Amino acid sequence: MAEKEKLIKPMSPNGRGFIETFTKGDAISKLSFLFCGLANIFNEQRIKGAIFLALECLYFIYMAISGIPALKGLITLGTSEQGMVYDEAQGIYIVSQGDNSMLLLLGGVVTIVITVAFIVLWLFSIHSGERARYRKSLGRHVNSFKEDVVSLFNDNIHFLFLSVPVAGLSIFTVMPLLYMVLMAFTNYDAKHQPPGTLFDWVGLSTFAKLIASGGKLSATFWPVLGWTLVWAFCSTFTCYFGGMLLAMIINSKGIEFKKFWRTVFVITMAIPAFISLLVVGTMLGERGIFNVLLQTWGITDHALPFLTNPSWARVTVIVVNFWIGVPSTMLMVSGILMNIPAELYESAKLDGAGPVTMFRKITFPYMWFVTTPYLISQLIANVNNFGVIYFLTGGAPLTLEYYKGAGKTDLLVTWLYKLTKDNNDYNLAAAIGIMVFVISATFTLVTYSRSNALQNEEGFQ
Repeated sequence: MAEKEKLIKPMSPNGRGFIETFTKGDAISKLSFLFCGLANIFNEQRIKGAIFLALECLYFIYMAISGIPALKGLITLGTSEQGMVYDEAQGIYIVSQGDNSMLLLLGGVVTIVITVAFIVLWLFSIHSGERARYRKSLGRHVNSFKEDVVSLFNDNIHFLFLSVPVAGLSIFTVMPLLYMVLMAFTNYDAKHQPPGTLFDWVGLSTFAKLIASGGKLSATFWPVLGWTLVWAFCSTFTCYFGGMLLAMIINSKGIEFKKFWRTVFVITMAIPAFISLLVVGTMLGERGIFNVLLQTWGITDHALPFLTNPSWARVTVIVVNFWIGVPSTMLMVSGILMNIPAELYESAKLDGAGPVTMFRKITFPYMWFVTTPYLISQLIANVNNFGVIYFLTGGAPLTLEYYKGAGKTDLLVTWLYKLTKDNNDYNLAAAIGIMVFVISATFTLVTYSRSNALQNEEGFQ
């Protein structure tokens, strides 16, 4: 009996059960690799097995009608361009629609996602069939289709709740992301705009142009990447430490009307940030209120280049972002300060510690530990902080040194937007998007895995 249970045991989590099913299972189990749900049908789960088999048939019908042509189109990205063709019957030239590389690429991506979903379904059907056979061989109860449906609202409700997010993630995230990634390996730019002209696969050439030195493209990419990283670090940590200082001041014992001051900062957050940025951009202009007042008061005899000089503009966007971002950080830090045990400060006072020592030994370590994930997420968010740069400077000041409209305050994300909106260089924008993702993901994983928030949680507590 023990040997029998060993041969027909259900799938193991590490995946070896599928191989064992094919090598040691009976004929029905082996045929279930070709016909989904066959093992379920022969083991008292006819409706469930029929559904698996019907879905398999639908997949192969789809592949025969649309899937295989879509994969062929994905490989070629089209062979005939749109153009004028002479119609002998009518004696005139008519427009030949030709192929559309965008639609062919999209069709291939959809087919790939559907195929992956079918593979998951295929593996699940094998697992389900073997589990039914295992329970039947031991004389145990095999769930009917009705009982499986009822279990989705009880023991297996997590499958029901996860099904909608997974489907939405596949349709609205995975497919667009895969489409964008594949686009980076084509020459889909201003010169190759379907349906008039086709684009084709070019491999890693776009990435090589971005990284390799000597070209105008790389001479733009590296400075913009450097400024993006400087901006991300400065904007993150100025807001963090500024919000921390403001929260400590408001929460200190000598400050009256604490609720009032917190409310003031909350009200400033109620104004949409893009409105504030547009207004501040106008105020900092050559004829804006700041320059007018400075000249009226005799502080300067000419307009200061807040947004026209590269160095001034970069400092300006960091300062304005500090002004906008400090209130939210202040509110977060205020909540953390209220949760630091008061006994720690009382013990420190008894030991003769002053305010600076207590901040360095108690307040800051506690806040740093708690807010490490927040800091990492804010840093990545600032790498992709489109709004502040776009609404305040639009990437200006522009320079002829940079490629395709990039300015001295442009981040990679705002330059990417210009490449698509103004220049139609979708392949280049996709390549930059991939590189931003790689940089952000690598930094996040490395930083968080080495932080005390992950490594020293029990020791801190």
